[in-house]
This record gives sequence, C-alpha cells and structure tokens, in this order.
Amino acid sequence: MAWLTSKSRGSIRFWLLALLIPGTVGLLVYDSWNDYHALKLVTSEVYDSALLEPAKVLETSVEFNPDGSLRIDPPFYAQVMLESRAGNRKYFRVEEVTPIALSLAGTQAQHLEGKTLLGMQGLPRPEVLADNEGMPVFYNAMYRNDEVRMVALWRDLHYNGMHRQVIVLVGESIDMRLRTQQQAWRQGLFRDARMLVLAVLLVWFSVAWALRPLQELRREIKARDIDNLLPLDANQVPHEVVPMVRAVNHHIDLYRKVLGKQAQFLADASHQLRTPLAIMRTQAQYAKREPDIARMRETLGAIVQQLGQTSRLTEQLLSLAHASGSDMAPQGRVDLNVLAREVVLLYLPLAREKRQDLGWVDWADHAGNQPDGETDGGVWVQGSDAEIHEALANLVHNAINHAGEGCDITVAAGADGQDAWLSVCDNGVGLDPSLRESVFLRFDRGGLGRKGPRSGGSGLGLAIALAYAERNRGTIVLKDGDPSADGGVGLCAVLKLRRQKPAAV
Repeated sequence: MAWLTSKSRGSIRFWLLALLIPGTVGLLVYDSWNDYHALKLVTSEVYDSALLEPAKVLETSVEFNPDGSLRIDPPFYAQVMLESRAGNRKYFRVEEVTPIALSLAGTQAQHLEGKTLLGMQGLPRPEVLADNEGMPVFYNAMYRNDEVRMVALWRDLHYNGMHRQVIVLVGESIDMRLRTQQQAWRQGLFRDARMLVLAVLLVWFSVAWALRPLQELRREIKARDIDNLLPLDANQVPHEVVPMVRAVNHHIDLYRKVLGKQAQFLADASHQLRTPLAIMRTQAQYAKREPDIARMRETLGAIVQQLGQTSRLTEQLLSLAHASGSDMAPQGRVDLNVLAREVVLLYLPLAREKRQDLGWVDWADHAGNQPDGETDGGVWVQGSDAEIHEALANLVHNAINHAGEGCDITVAAGADGQDAWLSVCDNGVGLDPSLRESVFLRFDRGGLGRKGPRSGGSGLGLAIALAYAERNRGTIVLKDGDPSADGGVGLCAVLKLRRQKPAAV
C-alpha cells in the first residue's frame, strides 16, 4: 500500500498499533451492534407484553346475553390501558365472526366477515390467525397513515348450546418504542465510544511502555563511543528481544576479533617492514658517502638484494591479508593432481639452485588409486583454484627454504574416503614436534627448534597456506617426513580438503 512509508513498515510500534487498535475497534463495534439488536429484541418483547395484556383482558370480557347476543364489559383498568397518550396512540377492536367458521385455527383472517362489538372500524387483521385459541399473533401494519404494532387473538364461546367466535385486535403506534430504542441506543453508543477511547489509549500507552526498553537500548547504542565494543546488557530487555541482543553481541564479538586481528597484523607488518627499510636507508647513506666505485656498487647490490626480500615480504603480507578475509573463497572444481604438477614445475628452477631434488608423484600412475570408479586420474575438490594453488606454493617454497641443500622434496596428491589431500614431504633437517603448531603463527620461523642453517624467510609462508586452506574449508597438518641422511626425519606438510566426485562424462 502506497500510504505505508518505509519508516512505518519498519516500526514495531506502528505494526502493534495497526494490528491492535483496528482489532479492538472492530470488537467494540461488533459488541455495540450485538447490544443494539439485543436491546431492540428486549424492547420489542417488553412492549409486545404490554400490548398483549389489554388484549387478554378484552378477550375475557366478552360474555353472552340471555338472548344469545354478546356483550363486552371491560374493567376499568383495561380502559385505562387502552387510552391513547401523546406519542403512544392505542387502537383496539373486538369483532364477532359471522357466519361462524368451522375452526379459526390457522385461518386466513382477511377472508373472514364479522361485526364490530367494540372499538375502531377497519383495524387490519393478521394474514393468518394462530393455531390455538388464545395464542397471540404479533404483526406490523398501517392504520390511518400510522405505523402500528398489532396483536390478534381469537376465541370460541359456548353457552347453552350456542356457539360464537370472536377476534380481538389491539394495536399501538410504534413511535414510543422507537424513541425508547433510539434513546437506549444513543446511551449505549456513548458508553461504547468512551470505552473505545479508553481502549485505544490503553493500547497506545501499553505499547509505548512495552517498547520503552527498546528505546533505552537504542539510546544506549547511539550514545556509545565509536571504539566501544563491549557487549550489550541482555538483562534489561524483554525476553522476546534477548535472542536479538545475543545475536548483536555475537556480531560485536566477531567484529572485535576482526579488529584485533587487523591491529595485530598491522603491528606485526610495521615491525617486519621497519628493519629492512632502516637497513636500506643506512646502506643508501653509506653508498652516498663512499668514494670508491667498487664498494659503492657492492653497497648498491646489497640494497637491491634487500629490496627483493622486502618486495617478497610485502607480497606475502598482501596475500595474508587477502587470505584472512571473512568471505568464503569462490567455489569451483579443482583437480589437485594437476595442481601439484603445476606447482612443482613452477618451483623446479629454485630447487635446482639449492641442489634439491623436487619431484611430483602422479596419482594416476599407481595401480588401484582410482577411488569409487574414477577413471580420469584426477583428485577433485570444491574450492578456489588460485587459492589452493597459492597454499600449495607456500608449502613448497617453505620446504625449499628450510629443508636444506641436497635434500629430496616430493609433492603428491591423493584421496582417502571423503578427504582429498596434497602433501609436501622432504628428508631435510625437519622440525621439532613441539613447534609444529606455533610455526603457523605469523612471523614465526621455528625458533630454536628449526634445525640446520637459518633461512631468510619472513615466517609468513605457513600462515598464508593455512589461511587459504581454511577459506576453502580445509586444514594443514605437519607430521614426520622421509628419513634423512643423519638418521633423523624430515618434515611433511599435508593440506587436507573435502573430496568431490568428478563430473560424469
């Protein structure tokens, strides 16, 4: 409806009043209508009873004369009841039916003939007389341009073998009863109007009182400082609103955690970037003062090397910021076996520089490795191709940096039941089992538990890989790798994802 504004559609107060007030008004109107009809019925019954009483008196006042004729000797109180007053005109007639009918029960009264014994001529009869003697028939009619309410009785009279039949008609104008009904209706309508106003005010103030906690909650939220992320007090709101407040508190808690992660990330990033920038500034100042061209070139070479490391660190920081986002990764079908081969080919030159043997195990080359009837040699998952590629690339880069020179690094893909996996295993220096959880923290390089020569990594590779894995509903597990030459074991990083069946051909 056009008259509903967006503010009204969103207002609890509006909808409560819009639902309660019309309903209350409708109930009161319906109650008034029922009261009016009940009052009309009661008024009609009272006036009809008052109209029937003189008719009964006239009926019992008809007697035989000795000669067989009929006479009427109504008592004084009957005459008083039949007197007309202002606004209440009375009409009556007692007539003898001639000739005598076989029976007057249920007779068409309009076809009967008779003579008037007492009263006014021409009073209208009912269409049909009652089925039993003395039973009244009430009806409305017009008499001398006056709308009247009538009652008709009939009676059989017997005396010394004589039989007579009489009809008694008594009526009165309806003006008095209409005025009585209208006056009672006006009084009832006034009472109902007062009740309606009181009900509307009661609903209005009840809704306002019930919504007051929400208004206070609104004022509390608007009065908060921009950095106030404390949970809302759920004890000061109605029970129906508690779930909403808890949901808001849950959202505030998530937002607080996101801001905490962002603050920690910015602090770590600024700390990590401060040192290389300070080194490059010092090197640049030294090169500026150095008169020897050879030493100047040596210093500039160190600056270039430092710029490369800083560029790599910046790229990793941007990757980590993207991987730590709250949105889910765009979903698609990814073949882990193909992905593993691509990453191995990408990092093969870097591994050769360190005299490492980087290899890939083709899943399709092994007999019996086709799960559930798959024939395409693929290991399929649902996720982002680019993000899973980046996660695996960081695992391979981490192995090349930390496994040590001359070691073997093997990348493989596979499936086991409902899970698919990518593994990067080496026979290098390995990692102390107590530190396998902490290395996923940002800027953690393994501490004293990292064996062998120290690398120049930033400590972000595994953190980035884990973040991308979690965005794709997976995880990374570190375990023992292949046996090393010194009798120890290397390290094996396993990226686990949810397996998906390949598309039907």
